[in-house]
Amino acid sequence: MSDGKWVVGCVEDDPDQVALLRLWLETAGYGCAVFGSAGEFRRRLGSEAVDLLLLDRSLPDATGLEVLEWIRHSPNAGLPVIFLTASGEEHDIVEGLSAGADDYVVKPPKQAELLARVAAVLRRRGTDADAQEVLNLPPYQIDGQRRRITLQGQPMELTEREYELARYLFRRQGRIVSRNALLENVWNLGAHVSTRTVDTHVSRLRKKLQLSGEHGWRLTAVYQHGYRLEQV
Repeated sequence: MSDGKWVVGCVEDDPDQVALLRLWLETAGYGCAVFGSAGEFRRRLGSEAVDLLLLDRSLPDATGLEVLEWIRHSPNAGLPVIFLTASGEEHDIVEGLSAGADDYVVKPPKQAELLARVAAVLRRRGTDADAQEVLNLPPYQIDGQRRRITLQGQPMELTEREYELARYLFRRQGRIVSRNALLENVWNLGAHVSTRTVDTHVSRLRKKLQLSGEHGWRLTAVYQHGYRLEQV
C-alpha cells in the first residue's frame, strides 16, 4: 500500500489492454504498476510496492504459470495473484488455481467483474480485529498480524487464498462447512460458481499443512455437505 492506496500490479504486454486496466484501476482509486514482461516484473518487484498482481497467462518471455511458480518460491510468496486468461475452459482455470493463483478473470475482462474480484482479494488482506488475532491450535499457530501459519514453529508456504481458507476452517473446527459457505466467505463469490475451485484449494491445503491426521488434525470431505476440520 502506498500513500494509503492499494497498488495493483499488471503483468501484461498488450498496450491497449494495459491502458484499459490502468484507467479502470485508477478511476476506482487504486495505484497501478505496469510490467510489460515477466523479466521486467522480476527485476522491479523488489523495489515496487505491489499489493496484488493481475497476471496475463501468455507473455512474450514466459508463461503466466512460470511467473506464478517463481512468485510462490520468492520472498513475495504471499502476493495475491489474479490470472487474466483468454480461455474460460474449466481445465485451464483449475490449472491456474492449482498452481497458486487466488482468482481468475476471463479475457476480455468486464470492468465491474474485474474490480469486484480485485476488491474481494484486497478485502481479505484487511486489518479487522479478527484478522489480527493469534490462534494457538498446537502444533499449529495462525498469526493474523503476520498473516502466516506455522507448524511446530516452522512457517508454511501458503498463498493468500490458502491462508484465508485455513484460517476460516480452523476457526470453525469440528463443524461441517459447506462449499457454498467457503465460496461466499473466502472467495466472496456466489454459490453459482463451480465448487471445483474449492475442492482444488482444499486438496492443496490438506497436503501443505499435513492435515491428514499425522499432526492430530484431519481435514475431510463430508459427502454432499462440504468439509470438516477436526482434531483426531
